[in-house]
Amino acid sequence: MGRNPVIAIDGPAGAGKSTLARLLAERLGFVYVNTGAMYRAVALLWKETGEEPEKIARQLDFEMRGDRVFVGERDVTELLYTPEISDLSSRVSTRPGVRRALVDLQRAQREKYPVVMEGRDIGTVVFPDAEVKFYITASSRERARRRKLQFNDPRPLEVIEREIKIRDERDSTREDSPLRRAPDAVFIDTTDLSIEEVLKLMEKFAKEKLKSIIN
Repeated sequence: MGRNPVIAIDGPAGAGKSTLARLLAERLGFVYVNTGAMYRAVALLWKETGEEPEKIARQLDFEMRGDRVFVGERDVTELLYTPEISDLSSRVSTRPGVRRALVDLQRAQREKYPVVMEGRDIGTVVFPDAEVKFYITASSRERARRRKLQFNDPRPLEVIEREIKIRDERDSTREDSPLRRAPDAVFIDTTDLSIEEVLKLMEKFAKEKLKSIIN
C-alpha cells in the first residue's frame, strides 16, 4: 500500500485557509490538520507556564477533533483565537527549535491517515512532495475584516489591518521556513469569492489530481 496523500494549503493570516481546509477534508474524507493551531497551542502554554517554547513544542500533546483543538484532554479552542495569542504564535513560529519540533509532529500525521494540512510552509517545507498544493490569499483589508468578525474584535479595521501587514512581513522574511508560494501550488485569491466558490474550485482540482485514490 502506498503512502497517504497530502493536500497542502498555505497562505497568510486571515485568507480563509482554516475554513477551506476543514470543509475540503470533510468532502474528501480526509483528516483536517491545522498547523497554525499547533503554534497557537505552544504560544498559549508559553503564556500560561513561562516555559521555553522549544520545550513546550517538543512535548506538545496535540490533537484535532473535528474543528476543536485539544492539548492532552483539554479543549483549548476558545483560548487560541485572540489577538494576543495570534501575536505570540507569530513570534514563536520564528524560533527554529519550535519549527523543527512541530514539523516532525506534522509529518507524523501522514503516517496515520490522508490529510488536508494548512499553514505557512506546508507545501514548501513540511510536505514539498504533497500530491496537491494550494496557496490561498486575499487583500489585507479583506483579511482584516474577516479577522475582526472572527475574533469579535472591537478595534478599528485599520488597526487590525496594520497588525496583519506586520505579521505578513514577519512571516515572509523570517530565516527559517518563510511564507512563500510553492512553484507548483495553485494560487487562489479569495478577496471577491465566497467560501463555496473557492471550495468548489479546490474540490474539483483535488479530485482530478487524486482520481486514482478518491472515488
